[in-house]
Amino acid sequence: MAKAKSAFVCTECGADYSKWQGQCSNCREWNTLTEVRLSSPARPGSGGSAGGSTARQGYAGLVTPSVTDLGEVDLTEVPRFSSTFGEFDRVLGGGLVPGSAVLLGGSPGAGKSTLLLQVACALAQQKKVLYVTGEESLSQVAMRANRLRLPTQGLRMLGETSVETVLATAQKEQPAVLIIDSIQTMHLEDIASAPGGVAQVRESAAALTRFAKQSNTVLLLVGHVTKDGTLAGPKVLEHMIDASLLLEGDTDSRFRTLRGQKNRFGAVNELGVFAMLEHGLKEVTNPSAIFLSRQEEQAPGSVVMVVWEGTRPLLVEVQALLDESSLGNPRRVAVGMDGQRLAMLLAVLHRHGGLFTGDQDVFVNVVGGVKVLETSADLAVLLAIVSSLRNTPLPRELVVFGEVGLSGEIRPVPSGQERLIEAAKHGFTRAIAPRANIPRKSPEGMEVVAVEKLMQALDAL
Repeated sequence: MAKAKSAFVCTECGADYSKWQGQCSNCREWNTLTEVRLSSPARPGSGGSAGGSTARQGYAGLVTPSVTDLGEVDLTEVPRFSSTFGEFDRVLGGGLVPGSAVLLGGSPGAGKSTLLLQVACALAQQKKVLYVTGEESLSQVAMRANRLRLPTQGLRMLGETSVETVLATAQKEQPAVLIIDSIQTMHLEDIASAPGGVAQVRESAAALTRFAKQSNTVLLLVGHVTKDGTLAGPKVLEHMIDASLLLEGDTDSRFRTLRGQKNRFGAVNELGVFAMLEHGLKEVTNPSAIFLSRQEEQAPGSVVMVVWEGTRPLLVEVQALLDESSLGNPRRVAVGMDGQRLAMLLAVLHRHGGLFTGDQDVFVNVVGGVKVLETSADLAVLLAIVSSLRNTPLPRELVVFGEVGLSGEIRPVPSGQERLIEAAKHGFTRAIAPRANIPRKSPEGMEVVAVEKLMQALDAL
């Protein structure tokens, strides 16, 4: 009997090594290599060397698939069907695609299981759905469905963690949608490691994805996240699946945001907004109206900006607070945006705006728990900082967007006209925007101030 071989795999990035070492050479993390048992590979053939005529004779007997010209590929769009949630469909790119594998991640308590249970119960009234739970018992899932007042008839349930058993059951049931909650609890009998390990997660996801592709089944996987908010498990897991979604939101907040990080069937960074209510998650069709629930009296350090999330504009309020620092090294705190970019913007404000903030603690917060990933918020953040520094409130009807460069120039951002139209719909009558984004005809009832330099934006206030 051949001796079982082993390899050492990094739990952070999935890189493998022939022997153990303290630090992973790929991701530079310490003490992340774990031993994985490998089955001995089958011998390629009887006798002979791997090269020369022997190899050519061996390949000659193989059945090769037919090669298709790219111009002859059928361009018929893959049919989709709705998940019964408009915001969920938006993030997916228009709905669920048969044969696709979708990974839904999120921190504990974000609402991953609640969202998928609501989707499963609604879809079960139209299609066959198999819900596999490995973390909770069937009675726990039934109690949650009863508390959320969901229709439970027709939803097929399975409490199992063995991938072989799940695949055998799915082969028998032939569901249109297969939900696995969660992939970290699944295990294969042939893999000699505990569930949740690198090898188990990788091979279990590969087997389930292979079944989804062959049977044209929609596969929805629930994934855990690490303490820094990234998806747990090997990095190769995100390459296997077709779409990677992240459900974000604090447990003390009513709102949850579903963001697409990878999508082979739609736009990346698409954003869906949900409200966590007593009877589960409810989609928010007009998130700008919620994020703009401002006070009656305008306070200094507050301004509304227009960010672009996926395929739609979103109006969000950004707040800044400056206070004289008692420390030798003043604090720079950014919530909802990159802290390094905040430090860069303060340097630009000093150099090209003439305003010194080196003796001030600077706090910036994006209201509503929204995480701004694009650079169109630069100008709004700087104007909010100036408003707080001068203790002067900005006009309530003002909206701002634009990227700020290191030389103090205001750079254009994508979809500028659509941003202005969205702001006009919500009653804003004045806008400060990059000159290159100004349309030939401004939206009705809105005055648009075009700026090219930071000093022009400060003078426009």
